Amino acid sequence: MPHSTRIDRQFIPGPAGRLEALLESIADAQPRMAALVCHPHPLYGGTMHTKAVFRAAKAALSLGLPTLRFNFRGVGKSEGHFAQGIGERDDARAALDFLTERFPALPLVVMGFSFGSWVGLTVGASDPRVTALVGLGVPAGSYDFSFLLPVTKPKLIVQGSEDVHGPRDRVNELFSALAEPKQIHWVEGADHFFTGRLEEEQSAVHYFLVQLLKGSTSVL
Repeated sequence: MPHSTRIDRQFIPGPAGRLEALLESIADAQPRMAALVCHPHPLYGGTMHTKAVFRAAKAALSLGLPTLRFNFRGVGKSEGHFAQGIGERDDARAALDFLTERFPALPLVVMGFSFGSWVGLTVGASDPRVTALVGLGVPAGSYDFSFLLPVTKPKLIVQGSEDVHGPRDRVNELFSALAEPKQIHWVEGADHFFTGRLEEEQSAVHYFLVQLLKGSTSVL
């Protein structure tokens, strides 16, 4: 990580109490976007420090994007209790509000891993401040992603070919039905958590963000 990285440990106001968060930025950067990363299921050990979440944040930060990770309600030092994804969507909206207050001129990209992809992409799909979406380990076998079908914001799915929560046929079916622009990157042989393949997950996110910043996906 660059030596000029600034790490701000925050508590941001949420609808069920304060949310523990980590905002990272590059001191001398002139960012053109900011990023939010949502973590996997709170009841199965998901936190903002989950490896796949950390790697996605690292990809954004390496390009100078201020990047916010946070713990959903009831996780770590965040107040409140698990709310079946409904309350967690409100948490994600509160995190977007925080980013907008800190960086009012910047468009936002929302990334999420597993449960966090379902929550984050649901919120980001309809929020006009969000211009791009990244789903990592999309659990298409467990959650309904039909909300994403008509969304014309640039979208990336990064998926392990051996992901039991997002089987290849289900994810391909979802991807085929998505509106353009869209991209998918299969990490061959990888499980749901990209075990041993986190570098490839990070590289896929990095490449997508580079394209966004170059304007090749008509976002900026």
